[in-house]
Amino acid sequence: MEKILQELNEEQRKAATTIDGPILVLAGAGSGKTKTITTRLAYLISIGIDPASILTLTFTNKAAKEMRERALSMLDSTIYPPLLCTFHKFGLLFLKFHIQRLGRDNNFVIIDTDDKKRILKSFKPDIAIPLIASEISKYKNTLIDPETAIANAKLPNYKKIANYYQKYQEYLEKNNLVDFDDLLVLTYKILDQDEALCQEISQKYQFIMIDEYQDTNELQNLLVKKLCTAHNNICVVGDDDQSIYGWRGANVKNILEFPNEFANTKVIKLEKNYRSTQKILEAANNLIAHNRNRLGKTLVATLGEGDDIDIKSYTDEQQEASEIGKKILSLIDKGVSPKEIAVLFRINALSRSIEEAFNKLSLPFKLVGAIRFYERAEIKDIISYLRIITNPLDDFSLKRIINKPKRGIGKATVEKLEREAKKSRVSILEYLNNTDADTLAALVGKKNAKTLNAFITTIKQLQEFAQNQGLYNFIEEFENKIGLKKYYASMPDGFERIANIDEFYGLFRDYVKQNPENSLEDFINDLSLQSDQDQIGGDAISIMSVHASKGLEFGHVFIIGLEEGFFPLTGDGCDIEEERRLGYVAMTRAKERLYLSHVQSRFYKGRRATLDKSRFIGEAGLCKASVKIEKRAGFKKGDLVRHKIFGIGRVIGVSRAGREYKLTINFGGQQRDILSSFVERV
Repeated sequence: MEKILQELNEEQRKAATTIDGPILVLAGAGSGKTKTITTRLAYLISIGIDPASILTLTFTNKAAKEMRERALSMLDSTIYPPLLCTFHKFGLLFLKFHIQRLGRDNNFVIIDTDDKKRILKSFKPDIAIPLIASEISKYKNTLIDPETAIANAKLPNYKKIANYYQKYQEYLEKNNLVDFDDLLVLTYKILDQDEALCQEISQKYQFIMIDEYQDTNELQNLLVKKLCTAHNNICVVGDDDQSIYGWRGANVKNILEFPNEFANTKVIKLEKNYRSTQKILEAANNLIAHNRNRLGKTLVATLGEGDDIDIKSYTDEQQEASEIGKKILSLIDKGVSPKEIAVLFRINALSRSIEEAFNKLSLPFKLVGAIRFYERAEIKDIISYLRIITNPLDDFSLKRIINKPKRGIGKATVEKLEREAKKSRVSILEYLNNTDADTLAALVGKKNAKTLNAFITTIKQLQEFAQNQGLYNFIEEFENKIGLKKYYASMPDGFERIANIDEFYGLFRDYVKQNPENSLEDFINDLSLQSDQDQIGGDAISIMSVHASKGLEFGHVFIIGLEEGFFPLTGDGCDIEEERRLGYVAMTRAKERLYLSHVQSRFYKGRRATLDKSRFIGEAGLCKASVKIEKRAGFKKGDLVRHKIFGIGRVIGVSRAGREYKLTINFGGQQRDILSSFVERV
């Protein structure tokens, strides 16, 4: 064991050998976090601590498996391994022994996301099922039961969702089912209501370790406190600067406030970086230093200075993608493996131009953790509509979109139409066009017949518009009549889906401008050629969102789309500090070379817009910042400030808004509440 400890640096060794009391290990990017945790686990067992009294929790089965194997490989022998699993696996094991305390049988069945949606669908809701499923998950993870949800719901839609939540929960209990969230919710409830059991479980696990603590949500944080009821031997490992999952419930305050929650916490910082060069780390350190809410650490490279960061400005996304593709071709020609190259973006819609450029250059790539642009459901829906408009014989496309947006046309109705169309030896669309209203009503019912007639009328109008008025304004007419953006806006990931739809609409407009003589059919055919990529094998360039890149590393990293509004995202609901943490994560994926790019114009919400380069480039110390970003509130009544959209205004009020400051600003007679990080002092 001593030999293994000698492989650690001073701070890693301190983290591995400190045993008693609460410990917070702040592990910077590339600082050997997993090595430190696994060594600590092996060290505890090597000094005689019973493996059965050690509990280590993490977030993925893959991480748990790797950590277990690495820890046990350091030991000569151990009678049985310690419990090292995900939060949810711990919940499952716990409930198998204790769920009867809630009056439930322990032969419960765990349902997955698809099962959950099928149950909700059986209630025939008039609200999008993904939205209901998402809200139920939020209720559960904040320990809100159906009765409380119903009592507190103010808006009509949320009243409905709360009622569906109650029906759903009753269904689960009646059928002895447990969903993914219940694994933690029910575990917490049992520990909360049974103090003796809570003490017993806490005594059983005398030493607790938790990985990626910055990614815990409120419920997981409360569960951890229950497990520490009888002692405070808890070691949490994480990086507040890499907390990037606020959108799915992770709460960075859990790690920020850990020293306040557990008295006499020892804070150990792992700041030696074994991944990146000093030039890359300096930029990342400079950027993240602008965040107010952090515990603070500075990464230091062990690999030397390295090359300067490459920053490029391009005219538009086509030039950006093309030039990056050429640069990557040059790197591969020099012997760099494609698997050591990654292209990162903040918004998934930005992948489209990169995918197309790489296809043209025959570069091998894989889209990691996301669906290729043309394979995304919302894009396939648009293409299916366009195919139907140009080709009435396309039953495959018709069946995809006949009930998108929802029109109440179910599977049984489609099957009846398909059967009758086959009898007449025509396509479904031709059958609908040729069938009188009474015959159709007799087949599918009056309500469905009326809906189908309206659908046919819409398709005919769009066909006539494309033929008679050209394609220049076609896409606006299409969206007005079909309303796909409104349909997808109601979903939990609606922002991303609408961004993808806008990207496609922008692509369409650009195609029409460049090919004014071409038809809708030409567009669809050209699209088919662009969006197909041969199956790739072996080494491939990784194209992915910054979220998907966390935990990975590459020799050469290209970060695209560094413009205000794209990276960082700005506007209502955006957290500028989490955006900065995303920038920090993106930069620290690079080992040898980091390439940053921004464009002067890009399709934005379906229109080409002139854009400003990201404030992050200036904050990282890579150019002279044109805007001074306030590190503190520092605003008072009477200050003149400038906002990117609303212009210059005067501050008439200042108040706290969580960890931010909310400014009430008079913009030329119009009063608005704006977070302080989105304005600059004039």
